[in-house]
Amino acid sequence: MIGGGLAGLSSAVALAEAGFRVRLLEKRPHLGGRAASYVLPGGEHVDNCQHVTLGCCTNLEDFYRRVDAADKIQFFDRLLFAAPDGRRGAIEADALPPPLHMAGSFALFPLLDWADKRGIAEALLSIARSRGMPADVSSGGANVTMLAWLQKHRQTERAIHRFWEVILVSALDEELNRIDAQYGIDVFWKAFLSTRRGYRVGIPRVPLGELYEGCRQALARQGGEVQLRAGARGFLVTDGRVDGLDREDGSVETADYYVAAVPHDVLLELLPAEVVEHEPVFAGLRNLRTSPITGVHLWFDRTVMSEPFLTLLDSTTQWIFNKTLLYGGEGGEKGGQYLQVVISASYGLASRSRSEIIALCLAELRDVLPATREAVLVKGTVVKEMSATFSPAPGSSQWRPDQKSPITGLFLAGDWTMTGWPSTMEGAVRSGYLAAEAILADAGMPRKFLQSDLSPEGFAAL
Repeated sequence: MIGGGLAGLSSAVALAEAGFRVRLLEKRPHLGGRAASYVLPGGEHVDNCQHVTLGCCTNLEDFYRRVDAADKIQFFDRLLFAAPDGRRGAIEADALPPPLHMAGSFALFPLLDWADKRGIAEALLSIARSRGMPADVSSGGANVTMLAWLQKHRQTERAIHRFWEVILVSALDEELNRIDAQYGIDVFWKAFLSTRRGYRVGIPRVPLGELYEGCRQALARQGGEVQLRAGARGFLVTDGRVDGLDREDGSVETADYYVAAVPHDVLLELLPAEVVEHEPVFAGLRNLRTSPITGVHLWFDRTVMSEPFLTLLDSTTQWIFNKTLLYGGEGGEKGGQYLQVVISASYGLASRSRSEIIALCLAELRDVLPATREAVLVKGTVVKEMSATFSPAPGSSQWRPDQKSPITGLFLAGDWTMTGWPSTMEGAVRSGYLAAEAILADAGMPRKFLQSDLSPEGFAAL
């Protein structure tokens, strides 16, 4: 197993449960991959970026249960939004059956007018009627962008920026004019329309690194092991079969099966060049693009926020997470507070300095969190993940490979493989489970790990 992110961990845990002896190699000093945490020189634990789950993420929920981490996730039923003028609005479910269960709070949502809401409702009804598969997601045989689909459905500019963009850019880490419409529609069907609990936001109550300690223990119980700081140079391939893995320490790792649970561009570096050139599955990976996420960590000298998290409208800042509250503390040292800001698809921040990004975020926080105007920023840091996810661009699905590769003995895991989901933690776990299932089928030991999506409820089931 090469790679200790969610894809590698979920595949390793599944295979270990099935009786395989698993050795997981991770080149970094910690597990978690792009969803990891580490300690700053001052002793502060920071996540490289805040990651959340949703109620519709059935496989991620199953994985957390398998590694005894389910109780470390706190779920919230109320989504709170803030405009730059300080006004707030909330969306939550009521007693109506899906897909109408959020209609009450949506009708009263003060940050959109009736023209905005009417257009949004008509577009959502189109998604619900088609069970998330409207016929007009393609034009001339090619999938259209989410922005083009919204414009076709006569969405107002404010509806696009204050509703569709706020949700989809965060969920898919991409701008609307670069998102395949089907991916965007999937988000609304699975999370907001088909079931009552699909939209619920789950946030870790501990640093991300603590979620994965159970993985190491689960593997150890089954006779497996995790090796950190264990980098790989490349696969040794002869006559279409993997003969071994050349490790950075000069040794060669051999196994019955190999799982490459690394980003798609890293996989291309691990494979011999002639294999990539002659196998369309691998050569096609060059067509996948990546998109960035920026996390901004801010420590204030006092409490400045009472909510656990907040979504900002009309701002570069998209989400604010009250890490002090989420970690179970009313205030940090001497009553201070730690907030994390998340900005998805942060192309515009790539060339900006740490101080510029912090200044930008502070200016926007002062609009929605008045207490920050008088507070002192004790410390701030910025984490840029320039290749955080693969871009769900129109046509990108054709380049996503199955978990069983054309090389005998080599299997693939990663949110970029064909999972039926975009680049999310749920997609990563799905890929890990699918890779494990493919190996077990090849070994003549078929077993099912993949969990089904939530079944539509209420009117959405009709």
